[in-house]
Amino acid sequence: MKALIVTALLILIIGNIGAVDIESYQFIDHLRDVTQPRRPEIFDDGVLFTASSSLQRVGISFAHEDYARVHWFQRFMIPRDTAELMVNGRLDPRIDPYVDSGIMFHIEPIPIGLKNMDYRLIIDGLWTTDPTNPNRASGPSGVVSSRFPLPERPVTAATPTAPGTYSFSYRTAPGETVTVGGSFNNWDPFMYELRETSPGSYSLSLPLSPGTFQYVFFHRGEQVADPATRKLYLPSGRIISEATVF
Repeated sequence: MKALIVTALLILIIGNIGAVDIESYQFIDHLRDVTQPRRPEIFDDGVLFTASSSLQRVGISFAHEDYARVHWFQRFMIPRDTAELMVNGRLDPRIDPYVDSGIMFHIEPIPIGLKNMDYRLIIDGLWTTDPTNPNRASGPSGVVSSRFPLPERPVTAATPTAPGTYSFSYRTAPGETVTVGGSFNNWDPFMYELRETSPGSYSLSLPLSPGTFQYVFFHRGEQVADPATRKLYLPSGRIISEATVF
């Protein structure tokens, strides 16, 4: 049942959500935990903004785009359990198959080198600052905007991988268990566990034979394709990743 719910949620948020993988179970699970609007927050390589779905329409515009574009928030709808749609053993078409989660959202990719993300909201046709964010900044024209300070993003040099090895990496919440399996170990989900090298960052290097192979990560009981490599869409609907060892 959880797989069906996740699939339905993916269909509902299939629009452009920037730096976050639209097939990420982590992102969907995170949205399901947001029960009411809250201050902007970092999620992966983006900033997540939320608003109440009781509003008719919410948009956001950014200083780093010279306020030239409005990004409209998307409503996050949760599918009902199948049992809730049944009447006398049959699906009742009069019952709405989705429930309003209570929020709308937008996620904005973090531009390289940006220290502060300044923005304004347009709520039901009126420009305003973000009521969930007390930080303010005044632009050159004197217009007051909301400000979200961005954390410094360390620049790391690429580490060469020895011939005949492949380095897997995965990002999620700290303290999680993440494993990897694929065509190199008969898709065993327990054999290889990634190590948390820094809070929320997991990695593992494996000696693999040269050539192309397929794999997925295993996280919270779900199979997750790697957003950093090429995806393969199988006839069964399963999504896997493919990479090459040189």
